[in-house]
Amino acid sequence: MQIHVVQPNQSLSGIAQAYGTTVKDIVEANELPNPNNLVVGQALVIPIIGSFYYIQPGDSLWLVSQKTGISYQEIAKANGITPNQQLQVGYRLYIPPRPKTKGEFNAYVEPYGKEVAPNLEESAKEAAPYLTYLAPFSFQAQRDGTLKEPPLGNLIQTGKNNNNVMMMAITNQEEGAFSDELGRILLNDQAIQNTFLDNVVKTAKKYGFRDIHFDFEYLRPQDRDAYNQFLRKAKARFNQEGWLLSTALAPKTSADQKGKWYEAHDYKTQGEIVDFVVIMTYEWGYSGGPAMAVSPIGPVRDVLEYAVSEMPSSKILMGQNLYGYDWTLPFKPGTTAKALSPQQAIQLASQNNVRIQYDEKAQAPFFKYKATDGTDHEVWFEDARSINAKFDLLKELKLRGMSYWKLGLSFPQNWLLLYDRFDITKR
Repeated sequence: MQIHVVQPNQSLSGIAQAYGTTVKDIVEANELPNPNNLVVGQALVIPIIGSFYYIQPGDSLWLVSQKTGISYQEIAKANGITPNQQLQVGYRLYIPPRPKTKGEFNAYVEPYGKEVAPNLEESAKEAAPYLTYLAPFSFQAQRDGTLKEPPLGNLIQTGKNNNNVMMMAITNQEEGAFSDELGRILLNDQAIQNTFLDNVVKTAKKYGFRDIHFDFEYLRPQDRDAYNQFLRKAKARFNQEGWLLSTALAPKTSADQKGKWYEAHDYKTQGEIVDFVVIMTYEWGYSGGPAMAVSPIGPVRDVLEYAVSEMPSSKILMGQNLYGYDWTLPFKPGTTAKALSPQQAIQLASQNNVRIQYDEKAQAPFFKYKATDGTDHEVWFEDARSINAKFDLLKELKLRGMSYWKLGLSFPQNWLLLYDRFDITKR
């Protein structure tokens, strides 16, 4: 696969000709929302075998091999040149496909109301072939140890059809918010806790869940040890059924990081107890805050480098957003940015005839525009370049894989690149 960034005055026909493919294949691969009005700075995935690299000042075959992950001998052979040949700036090299890495991938899907909306059903069907796990979000724990179930629609059948491990995501949410009081009850009242675990087992058997996933957030700091003890107890119980146990963890950079979102999440101990964790490495840029990248690569790296110092890298799924935000400027506390898919972001840039820029430090695309009502806006989202940077980090740190929050907002380039770079584990 090739990632191509649209330059001024380029057309799809010219781009297709340059890479030896067709306009139809590019449009279909990217599900282009703007085939007749490409945006300067827009990233396209070109569906070809391997890729091309243009020699930059100071490049050598050895440096190109370091950038691409392909040996310089193999690159030389593929291009019919000698390994020590001097190459002029601008010279085009063909880069053979990189070997795939094994990985596990999860995606949450969050139905609202009493049934699963058709677009969520379709999104799950499209993503399921690329997933190891599929996680309906969420089963909500109640104060008496019972469970409030989400609508499941055809999600269980979709998982079965695609050999997905169905992940039973369980939260301590009440009225749409995480509750420290609910967490306190579940983690400290042994009678209610036993009832709760009984109901988890009963429900998991009913639907065929094979991974039990606790997303307990905003817990009291003093419940850190109680949470660890609960997970030990749950692990012993689920081992009897042959199930996996996983948890969701807030993005920490140190063991003693302060704040109610962080203190009860013990990376080292949970890494010893559970089969794997999902680390929520996103929402630096969030709907209620100022405009910035949702998951800038620097902070993501900081969290994951701390995580691998506390637990095996083979137990870590990197959290990744499938969405961006559109902020109204200037940012005012109390206002809310609008969530949008990468496809919607591209369409918005096209409609407003503005260039898409790329922040090299954050490794994320963004643009600014003026709405018809005269307000200024700033949009940060994900594209082929930003997700490829996350895949590189995943491979560098030898992580177990990636977990997506959440299905329902279209990002076809992600799935193209995932399939191109990884051998997706099916359990």
